[in-house]
Amino acid sequence: MCGIVGYIGNSKASPILINGLTKLEYRGYDSAGISTIEDGKIGIVKNKGRVKELECSKDIDSLNGTIGIAHTRWATHGKPSSINAHPHLDCHENFSVVHNGIIENHSELKDFLKNAGYSFVSDTDTEVIPNLIDYYYSKETATHNKFAIAVNKATKDLNRKFCNCCYFKIRT
Repeated sequence: MCGIVGYIGNSKASPILINGLTKLEYRGYDSAGISTIEDGKIGIVKNKGRVKELECSKDIDSLNGTIGIAHTRWATHGKPSSINAHPHLDCHENFSVVHNGIIENHSELKDFLKNAGYSFVSDTDTEVIPNLIDYYYSKETATHNKFAIAVNKATKDLNRKFCNCCYFKIRT
């Protein structure tokens, strides 16, 4: 079980996301993280432990974006650690994903993506999602709805159980 919070608005997202994570902490308490859009790049702060540790992180004030996603985790794949905490990025840092559930075919997808030149840093099943989105995004020739098409293709490849995802891209 995990908790997912998202925010799009005019205010700084990180305090709003922390507040949401605090209310959802009962859904996961081994790690927490936030991802925001920061001047055309993705900024991420994530820690092992409770939401309070994330809130007290020295890097949390560096997140000034007004669009973000956040996650509090109860581990199903990979031990509790800051590397395995969500959000996860693709290896090109174009897409950020938080996920609740199990990707049953993550090993096969990871092998496919590694053969296509993708790299991974965590032990989670979730990390295949942003990389798969990036894979389809880079192959897509359409200019209209390119992101939606890539996400749709990626989600069709996922054999999932109890799955909820939240994701965004930073580059067009």
